[in-house]
Amino acid sequence: MDQKYSFLEKIGREPSNLIKGLQAIQGAEGYVSDESITAVAEYFGIPEVEVEGVLSFYAQFKRVKPGRFKIAVCDGTACHIKGSVQIQEWISSALGIKSGETDKNGTFSLETVACLGCCSLAPVMSINGRVYGKLDRKNTIKILKEYEAK
Repeated sequence: MDQKYSFLEKIGREPSNLIKGLQAIQGAEGYVSDESITAVAEYFGIPEVEVEGVLSFYAQFKRVKPGRFKIAVCDGTACHIKGSVQIQEWISSALGIKSGETDKNGTFSLETVACLGCCSLAPVMSINGRVYGKLDRKNTIKILKEYEAK
């Protein structure tokens, strides 16, 4: 086993701990890489295809390395009514990525979430957990440019 994944030893080798192992890897790396699929399959003594099956079944697992700045656009009811779809389109256009993707530079990743719990500020997005509300095209683009400059 690659030393990089030695933390799996705390979980145990039973195949029933596969999800715990994948969660641990995603917690450490931010996503589940091809390299980690191989390491997990070897560790638990199961075929890689079985690991990939679990990854594709559960939405919690990310297969794309996240960007330095993780953008989450809320699409809950309040945000949806107030234009979250347009917010997402503006972000996608500005960054050249769709929800679930990371830009070429590894700077931004974009995802749509069910609710950020900030309905009174709709429409909202968060970047690395910091919430921005009452978004429109102008302030959305301005916020992205501020992060690009960091």
